[in-house]
Amino acid sequence: MSDQQPLLAHLIELRTRVVRVVLGIVVCFLALFHWTGDIYHLLAKPMLDVLPVGSSMIATDVTAPFFVPVKVTMLVAFLISLPNTMYQLWAFIAPGLYNHEKRLIVPLVISSVLLFFVGMSFAYFAVFPVVFGFMNSITPAGVAMMTDIDKYLSFVLGMFVAFGVTFEVPIVVIVLHRMGLVSLAQLREGRPYVIVGAFIVAAIVTPPDVLSQIMMAVPLWLLYEAGILMATLTGGKAAVPEIKNE
Repeated sequence: MSDQQPLLAHLIELRTRVVRVVLGIVVCFLALFHWTGDIYHLLAKPMLDVLPVGSSMIATDVTAPFFVPVKVTMLVAFLISLPNTMYQLWAFIAPGLYNHEKRLIVPLVISSVLLFFVGMSFAYFAVFPVVFGFMNSITPAGVAMMTDIDKYLSFVLGMFVAFGVTFEVPIVVIVLHRMGLVSLAQLREGRPYVIVGAFIVAAIVTPPDVLSQIMMAVPLWLLYEAGILMATLTGGKAAVPEIKNE
């Protein structure tokens, strides 16, 4: 019975944290709902800017004009409420962590969230104009470039995730080094393989034009170098575990 009580308390705590996360997202979504059309227009702007004069995006599904902007608004609400989500996650796991783990995890979590946002911003402001401009330039004569809004949403979300994850490379390098899984010498020796792998990943993830592939591969390599630099500055494997705070 004594073993069941702590488990039940943890489950109740988990439920409370999940409810607060969901409420945070719902509150942000309701606050933004009036501007769903404007939010989608902002997301579609990189494509709209390169379309020929008089062209527009289309909706091939009857419900798409309503549900696609709602999906975009829900995504924005999730991103805005992310600090609350991170806090609830931290409040749930913090009591079970050692002091040195807390000192490591807090900056890593904050950095990973910021880097993910930077990756998304890089995709939106730098990559999308290049990719969509290229696609428009190679459209054959007599063919109207009219992108479906639902497929456009799927494409940009995929690119956001790809570039967001790409910008997490320094965090991965630092964690691997801090855990003692790789040394600085091994990280430096792996540089040629990382460069080749970066171009392979870019060729798979991005559209088939060389410029957009370079715009992913080069930052991926530079972020790897930044991870090595940060790993050098932050030191090696973490210290011996301490006694948890009661």
